[in-house]
Amino acid sequence: MKKYVFLILTLISMTLCSCFKEVSQSHFSETVKVALRDVGNMLLHSNNDSTSLVLPISKLSDNRYELTFQSKLSITPDSLVSAVNHSLKTANLPKRYIVEVVHCGTKEVSYSFQIEGTSENDIVPCMGRNLPLDCYNIRIHFLEKQFTLEYIALLLFFSVLIMLLFYFKTRHKHHPNEIVNFSRIGDYKFYKDQNKLIKEAIEIKLSKKECELISILGAHVNEVVKRETLVKEIWEDHGVFVDRSLDTFISKLRKKFKDDDSINIINVHSVGYKLEVL
Repeated sequence: MKKYVFLILTLISMTLCSCFKEVSQSHFSETVKVALRDVGNMLLHSNNDSTSLVLPISKLSDNRYELTFQSKLSITPDSLVSAVNHSLKTANLPKRYIVEVVHCGTKEVSYSFQIEGTSENDIVPCMGRNLPLDCYNIRIHFLEKQFTLEYIALLLFFSVLIMLLFYFKTRHKHHPNEIVNFSRIGDYKFYKDQNKLIKEAIEIKLSKKECELISILGAHVNEVVKRETLVKEIWEDHGVFVDRSLDTFISKLRKKFKDDDSINIINVHSVGYKLEVL
């Protein structure tokens, strides 16, 4: 039952992760477009242009976008760097990116700069050298993936797995009677490693010899186990054996099983014993 619950919850968490990822990618793309529109608006205002339009932002690939304009404009590197930095920071977008100013006709890069998130590593050349009035497109390439809902989804996925593992671990810890490593003998659960029998809520402690005796007889239910086999397996090199030791322990076991009429330990005269379970 546990493994099915674990599987179902894992599938649910994976589905949630996938949904969050799709939402994340869409959210990231729309946020970039809004930020670049803001950049375009600031550049037009720096050209004293309050009527031309910023055309729809194009998504070139997962991390590359293009800003285009309705009319020609002059670009001052100082203003461009400032506008991009301000808009992306306000939108909480990735801090590492490359910006290229591409001439509409020749498709050549007229100006570019790279931001690494720290001023000492930023590459911003040709400050103060204005680009003449012409048609330009501005492309931005993010150098790192966005750290928003996509990573929250992954965190959710692993959190669910950790919670599941913790749940099963604590459930196992708080319910020792439900340990899987037991065998059934009639209505009893036999825990060999813990030297005990459990019947419903009643726990019956076993001595080491009693536990070994049940293990052998339980492995051959409804079969006769020779007396010599029992003595050799249990007492040889494991203690002193006297003639009545085996019979004494058999008698003790009969008392342990006395509340279950379907269980009987039969003495097969001159041969051995049989654990009979109806």
